[in-house]
Amino acid sequence: MSAIALAMPGAARRARAIQEPAWVRWSLITLALAFLTLFLFVPLVSVFYEALRRGVEVYFAAIVEADALSAIKLTLITAAIAVPLNLVFGLAAAWAIAKFEFRGKNLLITLIDLPFSVSPVISGLIYVLIFGLQGWLGPWLAEHDIKIIFAAPGIVLATIFITVPFVARELIPLMQAQGTEEEEAAVVLGASGWQTFFRVTLPNIKWGLLYGAILCNARAMGEFGAVSVVSGHIRGLTNTMPLHVEILYNEYNFAAAFAVASLLALLALVTLALKTLVESRTVQEKKERADEHRDT
Repeated sequence: MSAIALAMPGAARRARAIQEPAWVRWSLITLALAFLTLFLFVPLVSVFYEALRRGVEVYFAAIVEADALSAIKLTLITAAIAVPLNLVFGLAAAWAIAKFEFRGKNLLITLIDLPFSVSPVISGLIYVLIFGLQGWLGPWLAEHDIKIIFAAPGIVLATIFITVPFVARELIPLMQAQGTEEEEAAVVLGASGWQTFFRVTLPNIKWGLLYGAILCNARAMGEFGAVSVVSGHIRGLTNTMPLHVEILYNEYNFAAAFAVASLLALLALVTLALKTLVESRTVQEKKERADEHRDT
Protein backbone atom coordinates (compact mmCIF):
# COMPACT_ATOMS: atom_id res chain seq x y z
CA MET A 1 0.00 0.00 0.00
CA SER A 2 1.34 3.44 -0.91
CA ALA A 3 2.24 6.10 1.64
CA ILE A 4 -0.60 8.30 0.35
CA ALA A 5 -3.13 5.56 0.94
CA LEU A 6 -1.75 4.94 4.43
CA ALA A 7 -2.07 8.62 5.23
CA MET A 8 -5.76 8.64 4.36
CA PRO A 9 -8.38 8.38 7.12
CA GLY A 10 -9.86 4.93 7.64
CA ALA A 11 -13.23 5.77 6.01
CA ALA A 12 -11.51 7.29 2.98
CA ARG A 13 -9.29 4.22 2.54
CA ARG A 14 -12.33 1.93 2.68
CA ALA A 15 -14.24 4.10 0.20
CA ARG A 16 -11.30 4.04 -2.21
CA ALA A 17 -10.86 0.29 -1.79
CA ILE A 18 -14.43 -0.49 -2.80
CA GLN A 19 -14.62 2.09 -5.59
CA GLU A 20 -15.02 0.37 -8.95
CA PRO A 21 -13.35 1.54 -12.14
CA ALA A 22 -15.41 3.91 -14.28
CA TRP A 23 -15.94 1.35 -17.04
CA VAL A 24 -17.49 -1.10 -14.53
CA ARG A 25 -19.92 1.50 -13.19
CA TRP A 26 -21.00 2.61 -16.65
CA SER A 27 -21.35 -0.97 -17.85
CA LEU A 28 -23.67 -1.81 -14.96
CA ILE A 29 -25.69 1.38 -15.48
CA THR A 30 -26.01 0.68 -19.21
CA LEU A 31 -27.07 -2.92 -18.56
CA ALA A 32 -29.70 -1.81 -16.02
CA LEU A 33 -31.09 0.87 -18.35
CA ALA A 34 -31.19 -1.55 -21.29
CA PHE A 35 -33.03 -4.12 -19.20
CA LEU A 36 -35.57 -1.54 -17.95
CA THR A 37 -36.07 -0.18 -21.47
CA LEU A 38 -36.68 -3.61 -22.97
CA PHE A 39 -38.88 -5.11 -20.26
CA LEU A 40 -40.57 -2.04 -18.74
CA PHE A 41 -40.52 1.17 -20.78
CA VAL A 42 -41.20 -0.33 -24.21
CA PRO A 43 -44.21 -2.44 -23.08
CA LEU A 44 -45.60 0.50 -21.11
CA VAL A 45 -45.31 2.89 -24.04
CA SER A 46 -46.81 0.23 -26.32
CA VAL A 47 -49.93 0.04 -24.15
CA PHE A 48 -50.59 3.77 -24.47
CA TYR A 49 -49.70 3.76 -28.16
CA GLU A 50 -52.12 0.96 -28.97
CA ALA A 51 -54.81 2.55 -26.78
CA LEU A 52 -54.63 5.86 -28.67
CA ARG A 53 -53.69 4.55 -32.13
CA ARG A 54 -57.24 4.81 -33.48
CA GLY A 55 -57.88 8.22 -32.04
CA VAL A 56 -59.09 9.83 -28.86
CA GLU A 57 -62.75 9.27 -29.76
CA VAL A 58 -62.32 5.50 -29.95
CA TYR A 59 -60.31 5.57 -26.73
CA PHE A 60 -62.97 7.38 -24.69
CA ALA A 61 -65.76 5.37 -26.32
CA ALA A 62 -64.13 2.17 -25.04
CA ILE A 63 -63.78 3.58 -21.53
CA VAL A 64 -67.35 4.91 -21.20
CA GLU A 65 -68.90 1.75 -22.65
CA ALA A 66 -71.39 0.18 -20.20
CA ASP A 67 -69.40 -3.00 -19.49
CA ALA A 68 -66.18 -1.03 -19.04
CA LEU A 69 -67.84 1.35 -16.57
CA SER A 70 -69.24 -1.64 -14.69
CA ALA A 71 -65.76 -3.19 -14.51
CA ILE A 72 -64.25 0.09 -13.29
CA LYS A 73 -66.99 0.49 -10.68
CA LEU A 74 -66.56 -3.05 -9.36
CA THR A 75 -62.77 -2.61 -9.21
CA LEU A 76 -63.12 0.60 -7.19
CA ILE A 77 -65.69 -0.93 -4.84
CA THR A 78 -63.51 -3.98 -4.26
CA ALA A 79 -60.48 -1.84 -3.46
CA ALA A 80 -62.57 0.48 -1.27
CA ILE A 81 -63.57 -2.53 0.87
CA ALA A 82 -60.34 -4.54 0.82
CA VAL A 83 -57.88 -1.74 1.57
CA PRO A 84 -59.49 -0.38 4.78
CA LEU A 85 -60.00 -3.91 6.14
CA ASN A 86 -56.36 -4.75 5.46
CA LEU A 87 -55.32 -1.46 7.05
CA VAL A 88 -57.12 -2.40 10.26
CA PHE A 89 -55.80 -5.96 10.24
CA GLY A 90 -52.27 -4.97 9.27
CA LEU A 91 -52.08 -2.33 11.96
CA ALA A 92 -53.43 -4.66 14.64
CA ALA A 93 -51.16 -7.55 13.60
CA ALA A 94 -48.07 -5.36 13.36
CA TRP A 95 -48.78 -3.80 16.74
CA ALA A 96 -49.20 -7.21 18.37
CA ILE A 97 -46.07 -8.67 16.74
CA ALA A 98 -43.83 -5.65 17.33
CA LYS A 99 -44.94 -4.65 20.82
CA PHE A 100 -45.81 -7.93 22.58
CA GLU A 101 -44.46 -11.42 23.15
CA PHE A 102 -47.01 -14.26 22.99
CA ARG A 103 -47.33 -17.91 22.02
CA GLY A 104 -48.02 -18.39 18.33
CA LYS A 105 -46.22 -15.21 17.29
CA ASN A 106 -44.12 -16.97 14.64
CA LEU A 107 -47.21 -18.76 13.37
CA LEU A 108 -48.99 -15.42 12.94
CA ILE A 109 -46.05 -14.05 10.96
CA THR A 110 -46.07 -17.15 8.76
CA LEU A 111 -49.79 -16.87 8.10
CA ILE A 112 -49.41 -13.21 7.13
CA ASP A 113 -46.82 -14.25 4.53
CA LEU A 114 -48.98 -17.10 3.21
CA PRO A 115 -50.56 -15.18 0.29
CA PHE A 116 -47.04 -14.45 -1.02
CA SER A 117 -46.28 -18.16 -1.35
CA VAL A 118 -49.68 -19.42 -2.54
CA SER A 119 -50.64 -19.02 -6.18
CA PRO A 120 -53.54 -16.56 -6.66
CA VAL A 121 -55.39 -19.24 -8.61
CA ILE A 122 -55.13 -21.58 -5.61
CA SER A 123 -56.44 -18.77 -3.41
CA GLY A 124 -59.51 -18.45 -5.62
CA LEU A 125 -60.07 -22.21 -5.63
CA ILE A 126 -60.02 -22.20 -1.82
CA TYR A 127 -63.02 -19.90 -1.76
CA VAL A 128 -64.78 -21.97 -4.42
CA LEU A 129 -64.21 -25.04 -2.24
CA ILE A 130 -65.74 -23.27 0.76
CA PHE A 131 -68.52 -21.17 -0.74
CA GLY A 132 -69.17 -22.81 -4.12
CA LEU A 133 -72.38 -24.64 -4.92
CA GLN A 134 -70.63 -27.98 -4.32
CA GLY A 135 -68.51 -26.59 -1.50
CA TRP A 136 -68.72 -26.94 2.26
CA LEU A 137 -71.15 -24.07 2.76
CA GLY A 138 -72.60 -24.06 -0.75
CA PRO A 139 -75.90 -25.87 -0.05
CA TRP A 140 -76.65 -23.69 2.99
CA LEU A 141 -75.88 -20.50 1.05
CA ALA A 142 -78.05 -21.63 -1.86
CA GLU A 143 -80.89 -22.47 0.52
CA HIS A 144 -80.79 -18.93 1.96
CA ASP A 145 -80.22 -17.30 -1.47
CA ILE A 146 -76.82 -15.89 -0.49
CA LYS A 147 -74.41 -15.49 -3.38
CA ILE A 148 -70.68 -15.31 -2.72
CA ILE A 149 -69.02 -17.18 -5.56
CA PHE A 150 -69.67 -15.65 -9.01
CA ALA A 151 -70.71 -12.45 -7.23
CA ALA A 152 -69.10 -9.36 -5.75
CA PRO A 153 -68.62 -10.82 -2.21
CA GLY A 154 -66.41 -13.60 -3.57
CA ILE A 155 -64.30 -11.06 -5.48
CA VAL A 156 -63.88 -8.97 -2.34
CA LEU A 157 -62.91 -12.00 -0.24
CA ALA A 158 -60.33 -13.19 -2.78
CA THR A 159 -58.87 -9.69 -3.05
CA ILE A 160 -58.61 -9.33 0.72
CA PHE A 161 -56.76 -12.65 0.94
CA ILE A 162 -54.28 -11.66 -1.76
CA THR A 163 -53.58 -8.21 -0.27
CA VAL A 164 -53.31 -9.23 3.41
CA PRO A 165 -49.50 -9.02 3.72
CA PHE A 166 -48.85 -5.56 2.29
CA VAL A 167 -49.78 -3.30 5.21
CA ALA A 168 -48.65 -5.68 7.95
CA ARG A 169 -45.33 -6.44 6.30
CA GLU A 170 -44.60 -2.74 5.89
CA LEU A 171 -45.42 -1.88 9.50
CA ILE A 172 -43.84 -4.81 11.37
CA PRO A 173 -40.15 -3.90 10.82
CA LEU A 174 -40.92 -0.20 11.26
CA MET A 175 -42.63 -0.69 14.62
CA GLN A 176 -39.99 -3.18 15.77
CA ALA A 177 -37.25 -0.65 15.00
CA GLN A 178 -39.05 2.07 16.95
CA GLY A 179 -39.35 -0.08 20.07
CA THR A 180 -41.73 0.62 22.96
CA GLU A 181 -39.93 3.38 24.85
CA GLU A 182 -42.17 6.23 23.67
CA GLU A 183 -45.39 4.31 24.38
CA GLU A 184 -44.12 3.35 27.84
CA ALA A 185 -43.24 6.97 28.56
CA ALA A 186 -46.72 8.08 27.50
CA VAL A 187 -48.34 5.50 29.80
CA VAL A 188 -46.14 6.61 32.71
CA LEU A 189 -47.27 10.19 32.11
CA GLY A 190 -50.89 9.08 32.44
CA ALA A 191 -52.00 8.64 28.81
CA SER A 192 -54.69 6.07 28.12
CA GLY A 193 -54.31 3.33 25.55
CA TRP A 194 -56.18 5.24 22.83
CA GLN A 195 -54.33 8.47 23.62
CA THR A 196 -51.02 6.65 23.35
CA PHE A 197 -52.07 5.16 20.02
CA PHE A 198 -53.32 8.37 18.41
CA ARG A 199 -50.66 10.72 19.81
CA VAL A 200 -47.56 8.52 19.86
CA THR A 201 -47.85 5.31 17.84
CA LEU A 202 -49.86 6.53 14.85
CA PRO A 203 -47.76 9.66 14.15
CA ASN A 204 -44.62 7.51 14.18
CA ILE A 205 -45.95 5.03 11.61
CA LYS A 206 -48.19 7.25 9.47
CA TRP A 207 -45.91 7.21 6.41
CA GLY A 208 -45.34 3.47 6.62
CA LEU A 209 -49.08 2.98 6.95
CA LEU A 210 -49.71 5.13 3.88
CA TYR A 211 -47.00 3.28 1.96
CA GLY A 212 -48.59 -0.07 2.75
CA ALA A 213 -52.03 1.24 1.78
CA ILE A 214 -50.72 2.43 -1.60
CA LEU A 215 -49.21 -0.97 -2.40
CA CYS A 216 -52.31 -2.75 -1.13
CA ASN A 217 -54.57 -0.60 -3.30
CA ALA A 218 -52.46 -1.16 -6.40
CA ARG A 219 -52.53 -4.94 -5.94
CA ALA A 220 -56.27 -4.93 -5.17
CA MET A 221 -57.10 -3.11 -8.40
CA GLY A 222 -54.73 -5.17 -10.52
CA GLU A 223 -55.42 -8.66 -9.16
CA PHE A 224 -56.33 -11.17 -11.85
CA GLY A 225 -55.76 -14.82 -10.87
CA ALA A 226 -57.82 -15.19 -7.71
CA VAL A 227 -60.56 -12.87 -8.96
CA SER A 228 -60.76 -14.75 -12.25
CA VAL A 229 -61.55 -18.01 -10.44
CA VAL A 230 -64.32 -16.65 -8.19
CA SER A 231 -65.90 -14.12 -10.56
CA GLY A 232 -67.50 -16.39 -13.15
CA HIS A 233 -66.67 -13.79 -15.85
CA ILE A 234 -70.24 -12.50 -15.97
CA ARG A 235 -69.98 -9.56 -18.31
CA GLY A 236 -71.23 -6.32 -16.82
CA LEU A 237 -71.66 -7.89 -13.37
CA THR A 238 -68.57 -9.67 -12.01
CA ASN A 239 -65.76 -8.51 -14.28
CA THR A 240 -63.11 -6.25 -12.80
CA MET A 241 -60.85 -4.19 -15.03
CA PRO A 242 -58.18 -6.91 -15.56
CA LEU A 243 -60.86 -9.47 -16.42
CA HIS A 244 -62.57 -7.02 -18.77
CA VAL A 245 -59.26 -6.46 -20.57
CA GLU A 246 -58.89 -10.22 -21.04
CA ILE A 247 -62.39 -10.58 -22.49
CA LEU A 248 -61.89 -7.68 -24.91
CA TYR A 249 -58.55 -9.05 -26.03
CA ASN A 250 -59.95 -12.54 -26.58
CA GLU A 251 -62.67 -10.95 -28.73
CA TYR A 252 -59.96 -9.25 -30.83
CA ASN A 253 -61.25 -5.85 -29.72
CA PHE A 254 -57.70 -4.62 -29.26
CA ALA A 255 -58.43 -0.89 -29.18
CA ALA A 256 -60.88 -1.26 -26.29
CA ALA A 257 -58.65 -3.78 -24.50
CA PHE A 258 -55.65 -1.45 -24.58
CA ALA A 259 -57.81 1.52 -23.61
CA VAL A 260 -58.90 -0.17 -20.39
CA ALA A 261 -55.39 -1.55 -19.89
CA SER A 262 -54.04 2.00 -20.12
CA LEU A 263 -56.14 2.91 -17.07
CA LEU A 264 -54.41 0.16 -15.12
CA ALA A 265 -51.06 1.40 -16.43
CA LEU A 266 -51.94 4.92 -15.25
CA LEU A 267 -52.78 3.45 -11.87
CA ALA A 268 -49.32 1.87 -11.78
CA LEU A 269 -47.67 5.20 -12.62
CA VAL A 270 -49.69 7.06 -9.99
CA THR A 271 -48.81 4.36 -7.47
CA LEU A 272 -45.13 4.73 -8.34
CA ALA A 273 -45.31 8.52 -7.93
CA LEU A 274 -47.07 8.25 -4.57
CA LYS A 275 -44.62 5.56 -3.46
CA THR A 276 -41.68 7.81 -4.31
CA LEU A 277 -43.29 10.75 -2.50
CA VAL A 278 -43.95 8.70 0.64
CA GLU A 279 -40.43 7.26 0.61
CA SER A 280 -38.88 10.73 0.35
CA ARG A 281 -41.12 12.05 3.10
CA THR A 282 -40.21 9.09 5.30
CA VAL A 283 -36.49 9.68 4.81
CA GLN A 284 -36.94 13.38 5.55
CA GLU A 285 -38.88 12.65 8.72
CA LYS A 286 -36.26 10.15 9.91
CA LYS A 287 -33.57 12.78 9.35
CA GLU A 288 -35.57 15.36 11.29
CA ARG A 289 -36.11 12.95 14.18
CA ALA A 290 -32.39 12.09 14.21
CA ASP A 291 -31.53 15.79 14.33
CA GLU A 292 -33.96 16.30 17.23
CA HIS A 293 -32.41 13.43 19.21
CA ARG A 294 -28.93 14.75 18.54
CA ASP A 295 -29.92 18.23 19.74
CA THR A 296 -31.43 16.84 22.93
